[in-house]
Amino acid sequence: MDTYEHKKVAQDEWLNEIASNRRFEFGKNWAKFLLHLDEERINRAVMSLQSMLGVESLIGKTFLDIGSGSGLFSLAARKLGASVLSVDYDPQCVACTQKLKDTYFPEDNDWKILYGSILDQNLVQSFGQFDIVYSWGVLHHTGDLWAAIKNASDCVRPGGLFYIAIYNDMGRQSLYWKRIKKIYCSIPQFLRKPFAVAVIFPSEFKMFLRFTFSLRPGEYLNQWRGYSKLRGMSKWHDIIDWVGGYPYEFASPDEIFRFCRDRGFILTELKSKNAGLGCNEFVFRLPRE
Repeated sequence: MDTYEHKKVAQDEWLNEIASNRRFEFGKNWAKFLLHLDEERINRAVMSLQSMLGVESLIGKTFLDIGSGSGLFSLAARKLGASVLSVDYDPQCVACTQKLKDTYFPEDNDWKILYGSILDQNLVQSFGQFDIVYSWGVLHHTGDLWAAIKNASDCVRPGGLFYIAIYNDMGRQSLYWKRIKKIYCSIPQFLRKPFAVAVIFPSEFKMFLRFTFSLRPGEYLNQWRGYSKLRGMSKWHDIIDWVGGYPYEFASPDEIFRFCRDRGFILTELKSKNAGLGCNEFVFRLPRE
C-alpha cells in the first residue's frame, strides 16, 4: 500500500506543483496552527464530529480521514474510539498528523498514517472500506473534484457514512476567489501574508462597521475569540487556508446531492452556507445491500 516507489512518485508530483505555483502548502499553515492547539480545541473537534455524525462514540468503527491536514479530526475520531486511517497528499500535513499521533497515541496500532492522493485509484483501492469516510474541505483542492468525490465514496462500506464539506458555488464570486488564490501561490513567500491581509481586510472591516453601527462592537471581537468553538479551528489559519487554497473548485448543494444520490447514497445531514462562499457540509449514508 505504502511503497517507497509510490511515495517517491507522489512526492515528486507535489514538489513540482509547489515549484510551478500550482498548489498551496497547506501543511506549512497547519504546522503553525498546531502551536495553538489545546484541549479546548480538541474537545470542540470531538463534539463537532459527534454532532454531525449523530453519535456519542465511535468505538468499534473504522474511520478514514482523507486530507488529514493538521491531524485534528483524526485525533478527534481516535479519541471517540475509532480505528483511524489518515491520508494526505501534502508531506507536511502527514508530518503534522504524525506529530499528534506521537503526542496523544504513541505506538497505537489503531491509528495509521499514509502519504498519498485520493486521485490515485490504485492506492485508494488498497484502503478497503470504512464505516465513516471523512473529508472536510479537501476534495475541492485536489484539482479534480468529481473524481475525488467518486474515489472517496468508493471507500464507504454498506451501512457506512460519508461526511464531506465542499466549497459553495457562488458563480462570479467563486471565479474571483479562484484568481485570488492563484495569485497568492504565484507571488514570493514574503508577500503572501501581507497579500492575505489586504485581501481579507475589506470584508472584515465591513463586518466591524456593521457590528459597531448596531452598537455591538464586542460581538466582532467575540467572533474572532470564539471561532475555535465551532470546530476547534483558528480563524487566522483558516483565512490563510482560504486566501491561498489552490487548486480550488466548488459545487452547488444540488450538484453534490445528485452526484452522491446517483451513486446510491442517502442524504442524512446538511449544513448549507446558503449565499455564502464557505463550505456546505453533507453526511450521506450508503444503504446496506
